[in-house]
Amino acid sequence: MSDSDRLDALESRVAFQDHTIEELNATITAQWKQIDLLTRKLSQMEEQVRSGSQIADPSTEVPPPHY
Repeated sequence: MSDSDRLDALESRVAFQDHTIEELNATITAQWKQIDLLTRKLSQMEEQVRSGSQIADPSTEVPPPHY
C-alpha cells in the first residue's frame, strides 16, 4: 500500500468519523431537549396533584358506559 493510498484511507476514516460525531451530537441534543420538556411536564403534573386542582368532584362525574 503506497503512502498516497494510506493517506486516502485515513482521510476517508476521518471524514466518516466526523460525520458520525455530528449525527451523535444532533441525537444527544434532541434527546436532552425531550428530557427537559418531559421533566418540566412532570413537575407541572406533580404540582397539580399536590394542589388537587385537577381532581374532579366524584359527585359530578358521569358513570362510565359499562355501568
